[in-house]
Amino acid sequence: MVRAEIITIGDEILYGQILDTNTQWISLELDKLGIKTVRKSSVGDQKSEILQILNEASQRADVVFITGGLGPTKDDLTKKILAEYFGCDLQMHPEALQDVTEFFSKRGRELSDINRDQALLPTKAEFVRNSQGTAPGMWFNEKGVIWVSMPGVPYEMKSIMEQEVLPRLVKHFKTPIIFHKVIKTVGIGESYLSDLIESWELQLPEHIKLAYLPSMGIVKLRLTALGQDLEVLKSDVEVELQKVHPLIKSYIFGYEKDDLAEVVGRLLNENKATIAVAESCTGGHLAHHFTQNPGSSAYFLGGILSYANQVKMDQLGVSAEILATTGAVSEECIKAMALGVQQRLGSTYALATSGIAGPDGGTEEKPVGTVWIALAHESGVITRKLTLGGTRTQNIYLSSLACVNLLRKYLLNDLT
Repeated sequence: MVRAEIITIGDEILYGQILDTNTQWISLELDKLGIKTVRKSSVGDQKSEILQILNEASQRADVVFITGGLGPTKDDLTKKILAEYFGCDLQMHPEALQDVTEFFSKRGRELSDINRDQALLPTKAEFVRNSQGTAPGMWFNEKGVIWVSMPGVPYEMKSIMEQEVLPRLVKHFKTPIIFHKVIKTVGIGESYLSDLIESWELQLPEHIKLAYLPSMGIVKLRLTALGQDLEVLKSDVEVELQKVHPLIKSYIFGYEKDDLAEVVGRLLNENKATIAVAESCTGGHLAHHFTQNPGSSAYFLGGILSYANQVKMDQLGVSAEILATTGAVSEECIKAMALGVQQRLGSTYALATSGIAGPDGGTEEKPVGTVWIALAHESGVITRKLTLGGTRTQNIYLSSLACVNLLRKYLLNDLT
């Protein structure tokens, strides 16, 4: 296994002024080559700290990627520090000088001394062309480690990686093949999921590993296979998928990049059916689950955002008696909301939400996180009471997710 470490340099990263997207992108690209990222580090513009992290990385990794600190200003220290670290001088590199000269010439701008110095490189560095900017990348083969230094500007870094660095890595390292398959589940927590598949997990082949990747409302299972033949790895993983599927089929909604609402949209299209929504506590978030996906106009008709009780009565036909006796957060109200929007918009199905998102508004009988959801279908209404109790954002998101999943399970005839 080839081990990689990624180091980002710059105070702006540590201050949170700039979001570091470089390390994620680099890790994904390395993974495709079978190179495992073992550490990601961020360090400020301090010479002693940069030297320390370089020393540490040399003990952990076979290849170290460094982004940032290659600009023309005095706070950009990376080149000078790398020259010191590898015990060499900075020298004007002819190809780098030609590139930076042409860069400014094409734009009708004069090459200043500070920009000319961009072509100064450590003498032990191999020049790596940057077709998108003025700061060249650098490749070192020192201390038993490959070191790659690149600008921190994402589009420049990506260009250098794709055009120059990744092809060099393929030639330099003999790497194993890594194949991932992600199973997406909804409606079950990580620990409960683990209990259901424990016996299967314990019997996985040695070259296939399982990782649990939980997020709000969704748990992903990532199978990672390591070997030398991609087709064999795919076949081995497929065998394991066939084994685990019956154990958790009610919770699996898709694979890889599948989105829950997009999957439900495909089911609606297959059934030539449409959906409408009536929302109170989710405030439009349920509609967003559907409309964020291209092509949703084929099955999503629209919705009524009935935040106020008066709107529930005027637009959805909820009776004043229901609101007075059981309240807006009740099974009776949510049924009326779902039927009201189904009738008014003429949809095959309708989803509705009403609850107490918080942080205020809860009572002893109906605490924050109490949410009613409903699905109106061809011959009736299905309701569910949710007891969430999270933050406002969590309650809104999880209520919407539960609605979409309720429709999914109904369309698959999987409701219990």
